[in-house]
Amino acid sequence: MNDTMHPQAASDVTERVQKLLQRAPVFDGHNDLAWALRKKVGYDLAARDIAVHQPALHTDIPRLRAGGVGAQFFSVYVPGTLVDGAAVTATLEQIDCVSSIVAAYPDTFAAARTAADVRQIIAGGRIAALLGAEGGHSIDGSLGVLRMLRRLGVAYMTLTHNQNVPWADSATDVPAAGGLTAFGRQVVREMNRIGMLVDISHVAPGTMHAALDESVAPVIFSHSSCRALTDHVRDVPDSALERLAAGGGLVMITFVPDFVSQECADHFAAEDARRHELGLDKVTVYTEHAGEHLDPAALAQLTAWQTENPAPRATLVQVADHVEHARDVAGVSHIGLGGDFDGVSDLPIGLEDVSTYPALLAELATRGWSDAELEGLTSGNILRVLQAAQDAAEPGFGA
Repeated sequence: MNDTMHPQAASDVTERVQKLLQRAPVFDGHNDLAWALRKKVGYDLAARDIAVHQPALHTDIPRLRAGGVGAQFFSVYVPGTLVDGAAVTATLEQIDCVSSIVAAYPDTFAAARTAADVRQIIAGGRIAALLGAEGGHSIDGSLGVLRMLRRLGVAYMTLTHNQNVPWADSATDVPAAGGLTAFGRQVVREMNRIGMLVDISHVAPGTMHAALDESVAPVIFSHSSCRALTDHVRDVPDSALERLAAGGGLVMITFVPDFVSQECADHFAAEDARRHELGLDKVTVYTEHAGEHLDPAALAQLTAWQTENPAPRATLVQVADHVEHARDVAGVSHIGLGGDFDGVSDLPIGLEDVSTYPALLAELATRGWSDAELEGLTSGNILRVLQAAQDAAEPGFGA
C-alpha cells in the first residue's frame, strides 16, 4: 500500500477489501501444503495441527480465514525426478493427504470438483478444496491414469514440472519434444474431454503455444508471472498472454520472488551457477533425501558464498506490478492469483503467508482497481474458466 496514503483513506480501503472478500473470496491457484506436510512430518497431521497457527508453514486455518480464502487448488506435486510407477504412487499419496486434511477439518474444508461445488461450499462458509497435479510425470504416460486422477477429483494437471516428460518440454530443461509430441497433443485433448484444466505453468514457450493450439477449452497458468517484467524462464511471455486471452484462459500471478523481482532472479541464477561449480545442482539437492550424500566441504563453500552474497527481497509492490502487466496485456478477465505458498522457502515482503491477500488487494485498490475488477481477480475469473472446462467436457466427466 502507498505509504503516503491518508490514515483514514487506508482505513476505508481496508474496510472495502474486507467487504469485497465476503462477496468474492480468494480462489487461489496453487498451494503446496501437502508436500510440506510430507517433507516435514511424513503426513502426520497431528504433528502439524493446522487448526492453530503453524509458524513452520505458510498455511493454516486461522491465516486462511484472515486472508479471505474461499477456495484453494491444493497441489498434489511430486518431484519430476520420480519416474514411472513411483511418480504415480507418490501422487496418490499426495491426494490422500489432501483428502485427510478435508476429513480432519470438516467444519473448515469441503472437497470440490466443479465451479458449482465451489460456489456452494463458499456460500456455506467453508473453504473449497480442489486438487491440481503438478507435472505430466504423474500419469506415467498413461491416459488411463489421467482419467483416474480426474475421477479422484484432480481438476488440473500441469503438463510438466522442472523436467521434461517424454511428450512435453519444460521451461527448465533442454527441449526434446518440440513443444508437444503427438501423444502430448492427445493428452491435451483427453484433458478437454474429461473436464480437466490444462495448466501450462512450468512449460517451455513452445509447449505453451502447442497447448493453446490444441485445447478447445480455456487453459490456465496456475502459478506464473510476467516475463516482460522479470526475465525468468518460468514466467509467461507477452505472446502467450495475448493468445491466452483469445482462448478465454487465465494467468494466476504467483508470488515466487525469483519470478517477480529481476534482482531476485539474477541472484538465483548466480547461486545456481555456484551450486553447479560445487556439484550441488538443485536437481540433486531438492529431492526427498536432500543432503544425505552431499559433500560437507562443498556445502560449507556454498554457505560462505550465500553469506557473502545475501539474497535480495521481492516486495508486494512488485507482485502488484505483475498483476497489472498481465491485466494490460491479457485483459482484466484473464488474471487470477496463484501464490505458491508452502512451495518456496522465501516470499515477498508483505506476502509472507496466506493471510496477506488483503494487503495485495488493498495495493491494487489504491491504484484504481474497481470492485468488479478485484472480484474477478480473486475468484470470478477462475470460476468462469473452471466452468468453461466443464462445459467442454464429455457428459459424465464435466460434473
